[in-house]
Amino acid sequence: MSDEDAHRIPIDGVLDLHYFSPKDLSTLIDEYIDACLEKKIYRVRFIHGKGIGNIRRGVHALLDRNPHVTGYQLADESGGGWGATIANLSPKPKS
Repeated sequence: MSDEDAHRIPIDGVLDLHYFSPKDLSTLIDEYIDACLEKKIYRVRFIHGKGIGNIRRGVHALLDRNPHVTGYQLADESGGGWGATIANLSPKPKS
């Protein structure tokens, strides 16, 4: 496996953040949202885990700042409950 393959993330509308360092989340989330929009994926599930909530709060702050996010909510129990956040996207940035 090459270094490029090791960093390839499937663009399928689900991003499990357990595999990434918190310091990389800002760039990662924005780039993943852009990649989803290119594939016309407008609903994304970010799996951040339950823990003490630091990652969840960070994800929510990043989603608040992204102009393509029209809203988000914690997932229902079948989608990970409060261990995941579902974000709704729009190809047109909000102003």
